[in-house]
Amino acid sequence: YVDTSLYPAYDLLGAADATGVKNYNLAFLTDGGGCVPKWGGVTELTSDAVAAQIGALRAKGGDVRVSFGGASGSELATTCSSADALATAYGKAIDAFKLTKVDFDVEGGALPDTAANTRRAQAIAKLQAQHPGLDVSFTLPVMPEGLTQDGVNLLTDAKANGVRIGTVNIMAMDYGSSYGGDMGGYAEQAATATQAQVKSVLGLSDAAAWKAVAVTPMIGVNDVSSEVFTVDDATRLADFAKSKGLGGLSMWSAARDQQCPGGPKPSADPTCSSISQDKYAFAKAFATFG
Repeated sequence: YVDTSLYPAYDLLGAADATGVKNYNLAFLTDGGGCVPKWGGVTELTSDAVAAQIGALRAKGGDVRVSFGGASGSELATTCSSADALATAYGKAIDAFKLTKVDFDVEGGALPDTAANTRRAQAIAKLQAQHPGLDVSFTLPVMPEGLTQDGVNLLTDAKANGVRIGTVNIMAMDYGSSYGGDMGGYAEQAATATQAQVKSVLGLSDAAAWKAVAVTPMIGVNDVSSEVFTVDDATRLADFAKSKGLGGLSMWSAARDQQCPGGPKPSADPTCSSISQDKYAFAKAFATFG
């Protein structure tokens, strides 16, 4: 994930050259008012300095998935009045960037909003009819025990409304103060529990269900500061992902994949990992997964 709200803008091309990682999730598009998608709810679609690099990244053989939602602002499904209006709003981004992959990061107050979840599902199904092959992922909060019931309900509703779900991407982070242990182990537990849930909800084979799970840890010190995801955890998670045939690995966030200027510190920072590390160490660890 690349947080497009940060200044200076993240250098997708430099990162791709340094790490070999050529696929990025650009986050987040939310409602800028009146059911209009804007970066962070404020920046026009084509005015963002990270999004401006999409063409050059594609020329290098890379691509982007654009993510709607996130922890801040208003996810469009909660504010647009109908599935048709919502499909139009999401469609503006698909058209502006010629997207073949989109992500819906549903968390916080948006996740239990069943009316919004149904509107979103109906809008996505409409977009998939208009754009055959549109790859849809849902990014959802997770515990080591698996998706929350609200997350399972969202997937059940999406399937019932005809959405073709490519991947369920779990946010392996911020479990709470009672989880201070092995973050790599928790990520593997969470993926294993989610695989069983996805297999059941989507009616998939064992292998297909693993392929439908992606994992996104928060690297370094999490918002729950007792939780620290290390480079060793990343290496282990990449090995696990290969052995199980996972659908993908990502991280929150690319800009944090470096040591803070003053070195390690006890709390999370949007621009560095708060731990001792080499620049791009997490991206390089995950790149071994492919």
